[in-house]
Amino acid sequence: MKPALLRGTPLTAPDAVKFRKPQISDGVRLWEIARDSRVLDLNSSYSYVLWCRDFAATTVVSDIDGRAVGFVTGYIRQDAPRTLFVWQVAVDADQRGKGLAGRMLMELLDRLEPQGITHLETTISPDNEASIATFTSLARKRGTDIVKSDLFAPNDFPDSHEAEELYTVGPDASRNYERNKQNMTEKNTVTTEKPDVFETVESGVRSYSRQWPAVFTTAKNSVITDENGNDYLDFFGGAGALNYGHNNDMIKSALVDYITSDGITHGLDMSTVAKREFLESFKKNILDPRGLDYKVQFPGPTGTNTVEAALKLARKVTGREAIINFTNAFHGMTLGALSVTGNSMKRAGAGIPLVHTTPMPYDNYFGGVTEDFQWFERVLDDSGSGFNRPAAVIVETIQGEGGINVARPEWLRALAELCSRREILLIVDDVQMGCGRTGQFFSFEEAGITPDIVTLSKSIGGYGMPLALTLFKPELDVWAPGEHNGTFRGFNPSFVTAKAAIDHYWSDDKFEKETLAKGEHIQDRFMKLCAKFDGISTRGRGMVQALVFDDAELAGKVSQLCYDERLLVETAGPKDEVVKLLPPLTTTIDELDRGLDIIESAVAKVLS
Repeated sequence: MKPALLRGTPLTAPDAVKFRKPQISDGVRLWEIARDSRVLDLNSSYSYVLWCRDFAATTVVSDIDGRAVGFVTGYIRQDAPRTLFVWQVAVDADQRGKGLAGRMLMELLDRLEPQGITHLETTISPDNEASIATFTSLARKRGTDIVKSDLFAPNDFPDSHEAEELYTVGPDASRNYERNKQNMTEKNTVTTEKPDVFETVESGVRSYSRQWPAVFTTAKNSVITDENGNDYLDFFGGAGALNYGHNNDMIKSALVDYITSDGITHGLDMSTVAKREFLESFKKNILDPRGLDYKVQFPGPTGTNTVEAALKLARKVTGREAIINFTNAFHGMTLGALSVTGNSMKRAGAGIPLVHTTPMPYDNYFGGVTEDFQWFERVLDDSGSGFNRPAAVIVETIQGEGGINVARPEWLRALAELCSRREILLIVDDVQMGCGRTGQFFSFEEAGITPDIVTLSKSIGGYGMPLALTLFKPELDVWAPGEHNGTFRGFNPSFVTAKAAIDHYWSDDKFEKETLAKGEHIQDRFMKLCAKFDGISTRGRGMVQALVFDDAELAGKVSQLCYDERLLVETAGPKDEVVKLLPPLTTTIDELDRGLDIIESAVAKVLS
């Protein structure tokens, strides 16, 4: 498959226009076109003649009846041999407005594709809207990225020249820019460049690496370091999988001891010492103190695995098919989990209809105008509603991917009461918000409810290790042996790290209190920040906190500015209007303040 820069259907010029490489005899004509443009920096006529001789392979001329009417000049950078730098683009006055500049760029890229060119760079002054539009359109037609960055300031020039901004077009354009910048600043000039394996081998489905183009190599607690030695504060926390930080010393020690003693790694659902010790610790430190009587199922190592198991079990127990989910929910990327997910882009990836589910409005979806569960109760009672009695309701107490929408305790209690009264099973998805993220181990504890089924993953593994649990009341344990399984449901190193985390952090309430205090600290800082600016608000609970922007684009700008200052924060919500914080729960107050200072500075820049 062609690189993303070079994908797309080439545009065919009218028969009258021919594209070709320049000849030396074209040099004078190219100089005339540049002169008559009255926009381009005009070089000497000699330079255009020389260009036609030495850079013909990376230059294209548009020709009508043997006369050059436009050109694109460029060269391949010595320190980045997969990058074409476009020097000048010019079109005769009587040929402008016909898309000729864009067609010449397409022609040149098609010509250079076999040489391995994957990116294009050019510089444009800030007020040159026509050129900006041309290259933006080029990126769109190629189905690839375009990134703008500062390059030359006016004081870099000896005359009254404007600033020049660098535009990079191509797959993972941000990463390419960072890599090329590094090459320029190294003491020894890099003259050869290996193809970027992330672009040439890895699928285009990747997402976080596009937002944060650094290549990371080591991490400790709340700091992650790239291959150039730059440290980044991590307020992303593996999307909630690193509640105890990167390479937690205590958990790492338990893992290393287990591996070096040749402990079982792959055990399916066989009985092992590691699994027994985890189950004993989980019961002693988590279930018993909370008065919870749950069976524990190991469905497979990821969040979507445990959601699939929960949905299957609910249908098996009740004999019903329908599941109730909520607006803006996210439960996973496999078909069953996608069917109860609200995000339209992710649902579209299924490729088939996602059926047997019905979305209901989440808490405050109508801003308090409509009574909670009014419509839900009505369709359950109305035999003419066409609404099938559901097997279960699945809910997140806080919708993470949906934008940090926090359900009120009274709303959750009312939902639990409705489910109990109607004999509908209640599933709480605690994959991201469990394991202490909200302060208490389970996010539903504050509401005082006891779900029928609970899904856990992400930080239950303790060390960023893959592990998932499906918890359910004993009377629901109707599985036949092997009826739901998974090859990696018994990954024993995860049992070891999970037990170490539970024993250390959850044998008393000290860690819970520390987490709640840190969450209050973040919330206090955010409330003060929101008081300074219009168009921004905050919400959250515990150590999941958010800034919500009325103008959705500003959230992305804040996230990018934070990355520029080496802080990782992601966006969330249906319009990516939310800056979402999921720092490790072990992050220190000093680290929190340092990151919050960066966020406040970024917010001030975009809102001032």
